[in-house]
Amino acid sequence: MNRDEFRQLLGARPYLLDGAMGTYLHSRGVSADHSFESVNLQQPALVAEIHRRYIEAGADIIETNTFSANRFKLAEHGLQDQVAQINSTAVDIARRAIESSFKPVLLAGSVGPLGVRLAPLGRVSKVEAQAVFHEQIEALVTAQPRGVDLLVLETMSDMYEVETAVAAARAIAPELPIVATLTFTRDDRTLLGYRADAIAHQLAALDIDVMGVNCSGGPAQVLRLVMIMRQLAPERLIAAMPNAGWPEITAGGGRVLYPATPDYFGEYALKLTAAGANLVGGCCGTTEAHIAAMRRALDGPRPAEIHLPVIEVVARDETSTAVSHPPTQLARYLKNQTFVVTVEMRPPRGIATHRLLQSGRMLQEAGANLLNIADTPVAQMRMSAWAAAHLVQKEIGLDTVLHFPTRGRNLLRIQGDLLAAHALGIRNLFVTMGDPTRIGDYPEAMDSYDIVPTGLIQLIKQQFNAGLQHSGASIDEPTSFVVGCALSLTPPDPEKEAKLLNKKIQHGADFALTQPVFDPAAAKAFVELYKTMYGALPIPIVAGLYPLFNGRNAEFLHNEVPGMVIPDAMRQRMHHADDPQQEGVLIAQEILGGIRPFVQGVYMMPAFGRYDLVADVLDGMK
Repeated sequence: MNRDEFRQLLGARPYLLDGAMGTYLHSRGVSADHSFESVNLQQPALVAEIHRRYIEAGADIIETNTFSANRFKLAEHGLQDQVAQINSTAVDIARRAIESSFKPVLLAGSVGPLGVRLAPLGRVSKVEAQAVFHEQIEALVTAQPRGVDLLVLETMSDMYEVETAVAAARAIAPELPIVATLTFTRDDRTLLGYRADAIAHQLAALDIDVMGVNCSGGPAQVLRLVMIMRQLAPERLIAAMPNAGWPEITAGGGRVLYPATPDYFGEYALKLTAAGANLVGGCCGTTEAHIAAMRRALDGPRPAEIHLPVIEVVARDETSTAVSHPPTQLARYLKNQTFVVTVEMRPPRGIATHRLLQSGRMLQEAGANLLNIADTPVAQMRMSAWAAAHLVQKEIGLDTVLHFPTRGRNLLRIQGDLLAAHALGIRNLFVTMGDPTRIGDYPEAMDSYDIVPTGLIQLIKQQFNAGLQHSGASIDEPTSFVVGCALSLTPPDPEKEAKLLNKKIQHGADFALTQPVFDPAAAKAFVELYKTMYGALPIPIVAGLYPLFNGRNAEFLHNEVPGMVIPDAMRQRMHHADDPQQEGVLIAQEILGGIRPFVQGVYMMPAFGRYDLVADVLDGMK
């Protein structure tokens, strides 16, 4: 079947898709921790039985049991090398179920999200993602003796991922029909914050045949979203496959139940098609009973009147009125080429802030013109960094650079924290990945993230500073963040580090904050290498400086901390010094003298909170 034929079928009458596969398998005893897709190989009869139940219930289209049968998701179960086998077996099982039914049922290849975040938000490039989609889709399309009739790209939340999946599919089968549906949260936005009207515009521009909504909440929400899409894309075919309501977990954490009844789904089959849906079905929590009820409703006499909610899509101005914020002190320093002297400070472990403020005042007197406020350094529980930064700016009067790790934050929290920081006057940021929780106070704490540093830099500079959140919605007025990126001036692979730095600059980084430098000559060589590869470095470097505390400290940093390379002669000086702390101060002053000609600032990192030693280094600058 080609695309024109498929569109003609759906244009003539609504088609009915099947219901849930994963939750159905779970209800039949397959553990939620198990790969549902591996059941194709282990219990093919069970999968075939579910297919037959949906066919007998009246489904016009059934989907293969391949929602998570991509390399990334299968790798979670050690099955990454069985992508082709699992997908082709799923097609074979479904084809046999259709043939034994003697009904004209179409077979759709189910393709779900990859389970990874794509660049620029994540580490997986579009090329890598497209290759993974290509592997799965090729297995579905070329399965013998006959592949799938169409593809359903479902439960997506990232339009980058949808576009990548479509590109992979079109490279394999230009004439294969494609259905693409996204899932929405309770506030009618995707997990990445996109509204249905924005999604409708973007889906309508893709080379697909049907667009729509699946999963999400229950039928009522999906009806509302479908009506929005229909208004925004009246010429496109629309799909709607809702969950059976919001899931409920029984007492004791036992079964997961979905409240929507089959009769309720039957009523909504009529409402969804009256609202313009051309393809309807069920998602999580639905069974053959729900599909049978939808079949009866679609085949029965149409009611004289079907009541639909009134949905009016209000055009929103997503552009923001320009608001002028005075430049931060750091921005002025960078523009005027004033030498930056900043010191890293750690927020307190409790609510007492007197030591933080007292140390900040001492550093100000010693010559620091900025203070860096670390966020949960070494994954240890401390006061929120933006609160500490606000107190420092308010009580001491020094600008701060807020460390902003992506680890442990989802996109909602990231954007909320950015707004909070800006509202409190904290507008200098140092974007970093952050320390893994396994090394800190709470190794069992959640350690995931939605966005990598390069993606966050782009989000801040190209969207927040333009008055837009990630979804494209307005944040009332533009922010005015100054954003720093991480850099190693003495990396193990200089060319790789230079390439990464260039990427961060292209995404909008305003300055680079480096790891501690212990080899000025190697640091200078890196700057020259970057110049050879990409031209003169377009952003200032604020170089890290760490006054060594004693010989043991030097050996620990050199042998156990990634990225720290301390020359042997320097470590020997620390071992043999009569006064190790003062020797560390002297070495730091020597390093500072060596790097000062090609950097625009120094970022001091005190060992063990010894701010007095940092003050001694700064005294040497004077």
